[in-house]
Amino acid sequence: MPLCESSNGVKIYYRRYGHGSTKVLLIIGLAGTHDSWGPQVKGLTGSIEANDDDDLEAPPCVHTNQEEKSKLDRTRDEEEEEEEDGIEICCFDNRGMGRSSVPTNKSDYTTTKMAGDALAILDHLGWKKAHVFGHSMGSMIACKLAAIAPERLCSLALLNATGGGFECFPKLDRQMMSLAYRFLRAKTPEQRAHVDLDTHYTKEYLDEYVGSSTRRKILYQEYVKGISSTGMQSNYGFEGQVNACWTHKMTPKELDTVRLAGFPISVIHGRYDVIAQLSHAKRLAEKMHPAARMVELHGAHLVSHERPDEVLP
Repeated sequence: MPLCESSNGVKIYYRRYGHGSTKVLLIIGLAGTHDSWGPQVKGLTGSIEANDDDDLEAPPCVHTNQEEKSKLDRTRDEEEEEEEDGIEICCFDNRGMGRSSVPTNKSDYTTTKMAGDALAILDHLGWKKAHVFGHSMGSMIACKLAAIAPERLCSLALLNATGGGFECFPKLDRQMMSLAYRFLRAKTPEQRAHVDLDTHYTKEYLDEYVGSSTRRKILYQEYVKGISSTGMQSNYGFEGQVNACWTHKMTPKELDTVRLAGFPISVIHGRYDVIAQLSHAKRLAEKMHPAARMVELHGAHLVSHERPDEVLP
């Protein structure tokens, strides 16, 4: 099983797709797993089949001395030179979800530490630079990664982004209160799938027919299968990831570091997102102007699924 060991023994489960010298790191949001990036993986590589053989043969993620690291870097450089032009993607389960470690202390969940997990994966894979996509909580983590190691990014895409603290709160109306109530009461994959669909997509998208069935019916089956395979998120994982969102903050200095790093930034948001408010995404893009561009799309929180072609670079 492909695992990367980050700080304090936390193990991060990852998957790689495609081959090529262009590297893309995808960072998913709260309660999501690496599988959530299916449309982007398919769109960029043409397949959703993971590089199982490569991943299963990947060496353990351990710290090496400088001489060993230099030899490893040279070997990887030679391998990259031999690669045909193409795209390689890595996506992973954040700590607290899926097949990654689930620390029991809330203090082990911060966007800074989770950005450290992402950086550990880049080091583990020998990727000197990568295009980084972050979704929702993953956009917070991606921002921290860009501030910590700006030299490792080719570009930054923030999907359905929001800030930490009170900016994490969705717009409180009757619809949102109902969704929150259903989410907290969901105890089975079936119950969770129903509320996730109404939270992630527009009704218009769910009601569309694909062949003889609606997207809602098709996606419901996929969600139940996905949740059943990874299991419901533990209380430790959920509360920890919520803590990471709540305590997240980008300082003016960090924002300047990202803004002045020299790579292009895209802030992409669904107009009908009921979780991450569009106004916060616009404000974030303004803070990183002129490096950042704001893109509004017709979609909800998973605009990456509703408008995959428009989300891709």
